[in-house]
Amino acid sequence: MTHLTSTTDWTYEGELFNGTQAIEDGYVGFVYLITDLSNGIKYVGKKTLISKRRLPPLKGKKRKRVVIKESDWPTYYGSSEEVKDILEERGAENFKREVLHLCKSKGEMSYLEVVEQIERKVLLTNDYYNG
Repeated sequence: MTHLTSTTDWTYEGELFNGTQAIEDGYVGFVYLITDLSNGIKYVGKKTLISKRRLPPLKGKKRKRVVIKESDWPTYYGSSEEVKDILEERGAENFKREVLHLCKSKGEMSYLEVVEQIERKVLLTNDYYNG
């Protein structure tokens, strides 16, 4: 059991989230909830754990190269411009980051993000930064 070291860490099921282990276990991403601790307003989103880039073929070769590396998930705070502005203004310690679902495919990730957004009525209340 790993305990939290900081409020800026990602948690999953109440424990410190180990994204590297999740990648090794075959997960490609997660659906998350970020909470602004100053006012309780939240943001639901999704994030990939790995990024794939296609590079041009090496000289004399025909096939494109695929580079797979860990994404920027450890420092990620969502794609919301509003959240980014607040983060810059007040700092990372003002937010709580939780992984809601680990996902084995991008399709599963997109589906579960929409399910969370609909169940939480993120577009119908002022409790969420989702626009």
